[in-house]
Amino acid sequence: MSQTSTLPPDGRQEDTAPDRRSWPVRRGLLLESGPQRRLALGGFVNQLGTAAFLATAPLYALRVIGLPLGQVGLGLGVAGVVGLLAGPPVGHLADRRGPRGVFLVTLLVQAVSMLSLLFAHSFTAFMVSMAVTDLAGASGGAARGPMIRRFGGDEVPKFRSYLRSTAFLASTFGALAAGAVIQLDSGSAYRALIVANALTFVGCAVVVLRLPELEPLPAATGSNRWLALKDKPYMAFVVLDGILWIQGEVVTYALPLWVVLHTQAPRWFTGVALAVNTVMVVVLQIRTSRGIKGGQVAGRATRRAGLAFLLGMAVIATAPGLPGWAAAAVMTAGVAVHTVGSLWHAAGSLELRFRLAPAHAQGQYSGVFGIGMGLCYTVAPGLLGLLCLSWGAPGWLAMGGVFVAAGLAVPLVVRWAGRSRELSA
Repeated sequence: MSQTSTLPPDGRQEDTAPDRRSWPVRRGLLLESGPQRRLALGGFVNQLGTAAFLATAPLYALRVIGLPLGQVGLGLGVAGVVGLLAGPPVGHLADRRGPRGVFLVTLLVQAVSMLSLLFAHSFTAFMVSMAVTDLAGASGGAARGPMIRRFGGDEVPKFRSYLRSTAFLASTFGALAAGAVIQLDSGSAYRALIVANALTFVGCAVVVLRLPELEPLPAATGSNRWLALKDKPYMAFVVLDGILWIQGEVVTYALPLWVVLHTQAPRWFTGVALAVNTVMVVVLQIRTSRGIKGGQVAGRATRRAGLAFLLGMAVIATAPGLPGWAAAAVMTAGVAVHTVGSLWHAAGSLELRFRLAPAHAQGQYSGVFGIGMGLCYTVAPGLLGLLCLSWGAPGWLAMGGVFVAAGLAVPLVVRWAGRSRELSA
């Protein structure tokens, strides 16, 4: 006698198997075991040490090496520019030779160059150590890009958003560690942090060693290491996106100085503003990235981001002249709106970073993308200082207008890229 099975009205068998995943995995707080989780863990360890070191590097040069302030700024600036040059050629090498091996080499170089700072007793030695570290760091970013794209599979925006959230979390812990070192303000404390940062590079390398080896991708006919630089739509996107990434320095650079120099808000409010920004990014970045798939959708998200930046900065600009508590409340609202814009921008930007790049040249394109972000962080302090801090409220609005213009232009560039791809095909 046969047993009659009961099916739902649509005729499909229901999946009644219990979800045996752990609670953090079900809630999206932790990725499932596999390459994505390992890559995220390696990035967390790497960013933890890097964030702590970057916050203390100028003080190490001043207090321990004994360099004058001008030489400290020059050394860090030269190192940053040198680092930008490595992206495209190393990314091309990662495409042709396989990204994991190239990434491992850059991590080991960073560990050695970081330890060399312990023996730097002159301006030249400091600048060379920092330049090699930044060169290897930029190279590592170019090699890591293809790994994110290939391990991310069909959910690269979601995976990249998770990586950004974990990087923010690591930066927060790194900043706390840096604060403790700065409070001690001793040579042994600064040196201990340098050693700890070198160990994080080694720790990241140990995690990356457990990732599957990715085979090199075959090059397209006629492709070369300067392919990305010749891609006009992609270069236009890099420029516009670099302008939009200046938004990250609004909260971390311009706002603290605005609070201290132009408002009656208590100085401790700068910590509150950073906490609001960090918590919102960590909690909401993955959720915001859902649905941001495809060039047109990502372009519209970027356009919304520009408008949010203008609104948030306009609110922050109203703080001068208000009582302390009112100024703090107004700026908290402005930071929240600005952070929503940064969530939209990050989701759209990171989708377009991979979407507009051909599959066989992800490393090279990641290197060019890194140049845009690096230049933005180089230009941001001077530009924000001129507009927001020197001009006051009109400058905040002007900077917001720049963000709006860049955001509005991105969808046009996406359509341009689509047409150029069709013609080349």
